[in-house]
Amino acid sequence: MRRSKQAVYALAISGLAAAACLVLITILANRDSSGVTKASGPGTLMPDRGSGHVDGPRTPASPPDDPPTSGPHRPEKVTRDQVALSDDQLLEALHLGNVVFAYDGSAAELKKIQDEVSGPFDPELAAAGQAVILDKRPGVKGTIALAWRRELRSDDPAQLREFADAWLGQG
Repeated sequence: MRRSKQAVYALAISGLAAAACLVLITILANRDSSGVTKASGPGTLMPDRGSGHVDGPRTPASPPDDPPTSGPHRPEKVTRDQVALSDDQLLEALHLGNVVFAYDGSAAELKKIQDEVSGPFDPELAAAGQAVILDKRPGVKGTIALAWRRELRSDDPAQLREFADAWLGQG
């Protein structure tokens, strides 16, 4: 009888130890940040310059060939495309989840990509963060595809399409 009590205690202690190990593994696994996320995709991840909305003066204009991909800005909606957007409009569009193609020159090839991915420009679609927006940006060399904290410099329609497909709606 004495041995069976010892066996029962040993089994109970083993069970408790196994349960404690499972709890610890669960806790540690939930803290693991290496899970698969939408953090990787086409383009370069740019520095995080913040995302806050501000009141007051307009955001200073950036150099034509260096448009911002994040940063504090006034929440100015985009009501038209194929025109020069202010940096506030650009940042608000990206913040909402839109993809913007900055270019200087012909927009014919970009318009095709826009039509295939999100359809012709619609201000309501842009306000919902679901539009590809064309930003006529004098001084830009080639095409710069922009999303929130993402940038791709390319004139290859396949790469631009892949960028738009990957980041549209990911503000």
